[in-house]
Amino acid sequence: MSEATLDRAASLRASARQPAREPATLPARAAAPALWLGGIVAGLLWLAGAGLTAGLEDGIEAPRTADLALLQAAFGAALLLLGVLGTRLGALHRRIAPSGPWLAVLAIGLAGWELVTAKLALLPLPFFASPQALLEVYLEDWPRLGESVLRSLWLLLSGYAIGAAAGFVAGVAIGWSRGVGYWVHPVLRLIGPLPATAWLPIAFFAFPTSGSASTFLVALAAWFPVTILTWSGVSGVNRAYYDIARTLGASGRFLVLKVAIPAALPQVFVGLFMGLGASFSVLVVAEMLGVKAGLGWYLQWAQGWAAYGNMYAALIVMALMCSGLVTLLFRGRDRLLAWQKGTVRW
Repeated sequence: MSEATLDRAASLRASARQPAREPATLPARAAAPALWLGGIVAGLLWLAGAGLTAGLEDGIEAPRTADLALLQAAFGAALLLLGVLGTRLGALHRRIAPSGPWLAVLAIGLAGWELVTAKLALLPLPFFASPQALLEVYLEDWPRLGESVLRSLWLLLSGYAIGAAAGFVAGVAIGWSRGVGYWVHPVLRLIGPLPATAWLPIAFFAFPTSGSASTFLVALAAWFPVTILTWSGVSGVNRAYYDIARTLGASGRFLVLKVAIPAALPQVFVGLFMGLGASFSVLVVAEMLGVKAGLGWYLQWAQGWAAYGNMYAALIVMALMCSGLVTLLFRGRDRLLAWQKGTVRW
């Protein structure tokens, strides 16, 4: 075999061993900014609602029609601008994009409400107020409504904080100590299921002021669910955690503060959410019966004067306030339980 043939065969073997070269790829082009179609559709619906409010003649006396139409048009124009900017808004777009369908439904609902009340007068007055009536309340009666919101917020937060703290301590004690559980568990089973409103007569008799009695009732409503869920969380902690900590020389205090309580926090937050809802319900009832200011008192006052626009306006404020507090509680839970991210799914 000639040397040329051998050299050719060697070169073929060497080329076969070399890895195949990947085809050259073109540089990726940046994605073009996209519109937010949901915001554009919602903005157009809000502008159409503004045209309906301003264009059709009122079937009843509605002094704030022009103001309502202006607000609808301004909100619709803002949504249109956000929709046109789209992904250029970055993080803001990612936050508001899922709300597009809801914003469209709200525009349709407000337009329908306007039609059946202010324009066509299909629903009897004063039981069904128009959107203009609620806007008038917010623009003219805001000092009294604002004071009621502040009073209710203070009563709710103070009572809820007391009840949640007491429930947390009681739940940890019952879940950790058999002795405490022996004495407290029967009492908890006896008085815990009773609704807090059942204690109204006793509370207003036992406490010197209606404010202190209302605070006690709100705290009692939060205390029971927080106690039960904290107790469940502490008693359900994996025993292997305690064994490992004891092997490393942990004291009883360390086991409670660094093992039992952190592991039980997801259950604790379930109790906090349930306690917040129960406290809010008791708050309204307590203010209706004994407090001289607050949203519950405002609702009773509005109903007594047949001011149903004021009543509906207060109900919307109550819903927003409760929703805001729940959102804050979710934020606190996410921050405190960041180390359990992926395991907490509610």
